[in-house]
Amino acid sequence: MVKALYLEDSYLRECDANVVSVKDGKYVILDQTIFYPKGGGQPWDTGKMMKDHETYNVVYVDKFSGDISHEVDRAGLKAGDKVHCILNWERRYKLMQSHTAAHLFASLLCKGTGALITGNQLEEDKVRFDYSLENYDREILSNYIDKTNDLLRKDIRVKWYELPKEEALKIQGVIKMAKALPPDIPNLRIVEIVGVDKQADGGTHVKNLNEVGRIKLRKTENKGKNNRRVYFTLE
Repeated sequence: MVKALYLEDSYLRECDANVVSVKDGKYVILDQTIFYPKGGGQPWDTGKMMKDHETYNVVYVDKFSGDISHEVDRAGLKAGDKVHCILNWERRYKLMQSHTAAHLFASLLCKGTGALITGNQLEEDKVRFDYSLENYDREILSNYIDKTNDLLRKDIRVKWYELPKEEALKIQGVIKMAKALPPDIPNLRIVEIVGVDKQADGGTHVKNLNEVGRIKLRKTENKGKNNRRVYFTLE
């Protein structure tokens, strides 16, 4: 099992690792990694692996059969190699900011309207949210964007930790995705915006709301019965 260092420290930019296996010359399994795999609406990390003076660019990361697989841009690595991993930090940090902003916006919207999130996608330049709400009203969304920005001006910590699943599921609103079921694991990772929100989440986040900046409403869409879509960007 690959040790997912990003779950412990989202700010870790480099690490040493051992190559466990390589498939088809370019799909690399490491014993530990800083690279986040695609999942939960958050894109995969990019970066590079260094072996001696050779560079292997990491172009895609995903989970397969429980292992984190890193796709590199050329063959050459083999099991037993030692590599130094370097994260594309600028990309990761933008996604961390977007992810924390998304949690805050979703929390305020869900608590205030009873909406549930039906889909989401983070990108470097924008965030998309789909949510269930009977009435389509752009002014409601604009109001919650303003509420989100009010909190983003404050010094509010963000922290993450694990809880036994049974204990975690007692937290009201800990799972905000409609039709989402908790994974069949003994512990759930909780991301907490202190005093504001607690959500089960396996992604990467900033440590304080004041690192995010501001968000701006870009577009809203009516996607059919009780299904709405909103796009916002970081500023």
